[in-house]
Amino acid sequence: MTNSNNNDPLATAMRHRLAWPIVTLLLLAINTAFNASFLHLEWRDGHLYGSLIDILNRAAPLVLVSLGMTLVIATRGIDISVGAVVAIAAAIAAWMIGGSVANDVSRFPMSLAILAAIGVALLCGLWNGLLVAKVGMQPIIATLILMVAGRGIAQLIADGQIITIYYKPFFFLGSGYLLGLPFSLFIVAAVFVLLYLAITRTALGLFIQAVGINLTAARVAGIQARRLIVGAYAFCGACAGVAGLLISSNVKSADGNNAGQLLELDAILAVTLGGTALTGGRFSLMGSVIGALIIQTLTYAIYSLGVPPEINLVVKAVVVFVVMLLQAPEFRAEIRSLVQRPAHVGAGS
Repeated sequence: MTNSNNNDPLATAMRHRLAWPIVTLLLLAINTAFNASFLHLEWRDGHLYGSLIDILNRAAPLVLVSLGMTLVIATRGIDISVGAVVAIAAAIAAWMIGGSVANDVSRFPMSLAILAAIGVALLCGLWNGLLVAKVGMQPIIATLILMVAGRGIAQLIADGQIITIYYKPFFFLGSGYLLGLPFSLFIVAAVFVLLYLAITRTALGLFIQAVGINLTAARVAGIQARRLIVGAYAFCGACAGVAGLLISSNVKSADGNNAGQLLELDAILAVTLGGTALTGGRFSLMGSVIGALIIQTLTYAIYSLGVPPEINLVVKAVVVFVVMLLQAPEFRAEIRSLVQRPAHVGAGS
């Protein structure tokens, strides 16, 4: 007997790995029922205004970190130090640009400050990668070291203070607009396109999958697995560095203690929501982007509905739990069997 689900376009579509993340993102638009202006966009002062634009702009740092985290998780790793790396990059940029002088003069050229922040963040990722691939540490332990030490490094750079940035050109990174859209979206788009092309137009994507599925087999096949793992962590660190620049530019300051706080957990949630397997191998860049948008949209909806901030994490956890259950094939099969069981009983009688 032919299974009717095989001929059902909707059932086929719902089996796609991005189906439930997209459905979840669309369902969050229910916020329109409580906030009439949620989908409203208007052109003002030469660019678009609206809740959706604000969500996209604020989601940009999380999207960047999630893209880097995707490669790390795809190689069967994890990086819980990205929040600390964000704080380090923000502190370096703020110290080199803003200092403590309330004027519009940068202490160092802005381009040098940006390169220094991203470069140090890349070195942080490289450090993590070497500990994992060369030393042989477990990824969560290797990155835990930098997670703890990184906050201290960021506070040492900032001398234990919140560094205020006064250099207006730097504000353009996180709060400027280009062609009517936030400039941060163009940065995210550039990183995504370059990474997507590298994965789909070269053998990089296949190599990452091979390393994540079976590291030993990948080495036997001639893949430079250790270099690939180190590169994944380095790229993740660089993405965290760019995210730190966007965050510090947006808030016009750098706080070594709070910048990027819990960002690593949101990034891991975004990656898993997008269908990337924590066991390695299977990954989706677009899924990670959608996962990051789900988290940011959910956060916006919670705050706009007046839910107390302390409940935010609980609601977020519940939504993530439900979506992950719906994505699990075993759970869906169990639900399907429960729904179909009464029909079989009736047919037998």
